[in-house]
Amino acid sequence: MQTLYEWLRRHPFAVDASGAFVLLMLGSIAVLGENAREEAMANGFITFILCASMAVRRKHLTVAAFGAIAGGLMQIAAGMLPLVADAAIIVVLHYAAKSGPRWMSRLGLVLSFVGPALLALRIEPEEPGGYRERFFFFAFVSFMLVIAWVLGDSMRTRRAYYAELEDRAARLERERDAHAEVAAAAERARIARELHDVVAHNVSVMVVQADGAAYAIDSAPDRARDALGTISTTGREALAEMRRLLGVLRSDADRGPYAPQPGVEQLGDLVDRVRDAGLPVDLRIVGVPVELPKGVALASYRIVQEALTNTRKHAGPTANASVLLGYGEDVLEMTITDDGRGADAPGDGMGHGLVGMRERVAMLGGRIETGPAPEGGWRVRAVLPYVADAGPTTVPSASGRAPAGRPTRDHAAAFAARTTPAVPPVPPAPTAPTAQGAA
Repeated sequence: MQTLYEWLRRHPFAVDASGAFVLLMLGSIAVLGENAREEAMANGFITFILCASMAVRRKHLTVAAFGAIAGGLMQIAAGMLPLVADAAIIVVLHYAAKSGPRWMSRLGLVLSFVGPALLALRIEPEEPGGYRERFFFFAFVSFMLVIAWVLGDSMRTRRAYYAELEDRAARLERERDAHAEVAAAAERARIARELHDVVAHNVSVMVVQADGAAYAIDSAPDRARDALGTISTTGREALAEMRRLLGVLRSDADRGPYAPQPGVEQLGDLVDRVRDAGLPVDLRIVGVPVELPKGVALASYRIVQEALTNTRKHAGPTANASVLLGYGEDVLEMTITDDGRGADAPGDGMGHGLVGMRERVAMLGGRIETGPAPEGGWRVRAVLPYVADAGPTTVPSASGRAPAGRPTRDHAAAFAARTTPAVPPVPPAPTAPTAQGAA
């Protein structure tokens, strides 16, 4: 049955012609029963026209429609009773309402009332007057034609609805693909920014330590050994962070657990690594810390990381740096300064560190200022707004004492342990500096 159905769908004209041939045979049988020869010939001609219109309705709907109208008008003109072939008018009207142009569908609906009315007036009733007989004849024929038109028009409406649904689905699919491309581009930009921060910071530490180890390997083997250990630790940390970042490019099935992104809690460890790399850093915290949103916490860590990396690269071998982290009522203020070369440091302008910092701050609705400090050196000052979702907690002041009567958070305690600058284990070898603002 499925094979037969598929064959019928591929050959619609054969189906229409077969139906028209069957109707023609039935109409011919009825015509042969006519007594008058002229009337039989007229009925046979009208039957042929109607059946031919039914057969070609899919390929030539306009020809079929005018053929059906012509057959009906001839019946009205001759005052004939309905024929068996009049079923072809119902079929053509249904198809015109379903697939024809709107003007043809409306014309068919109008003729569904006009044609039966004219035919009812032409028929001679059996009883004197015959108004009731004519009315029932008109009502029956009009009802059949209107039902055919309503079914065809409802199929047209359903097809239009399905077409609209398909168009909407295709449009939504295109929008989904466009959103996916935008999200992928944003994710690639985020990964590139994160990789830049990781590579610029950790590789700079490794380069400085390697230069220091080469400088001190003969005169101070212990310091050279410590520098090599720092290089090894920093390299492992860089690899771990790059694996975590590049892991988002893998499928969900292959993606394993990764360490959380760094935040303000890891600033103490960052400062320790920078001190081990040979840059004295003073970390101070002012205000009452609150739980920061993840975006603000990550941005604050990356800004401090990038600023200290620029200091190591451009400020000179004798520079010192300080990091001030201040919690306001609704903003987090960060100030990273150094006493190095500042604007006098030459460079090639190929870095993207300051651009990345500005992008992060702009994404969070904050503001950032970078440039030479009035007292010399370089200064980076960023203000990041946040929504405090935790109660106040105590942070050690610059003197290391916490206000009485308030608990101290774990990360605040970790910061307090690192608020004094450390002496670098290996003096860095002098290197050719580049512009601090170009990193």
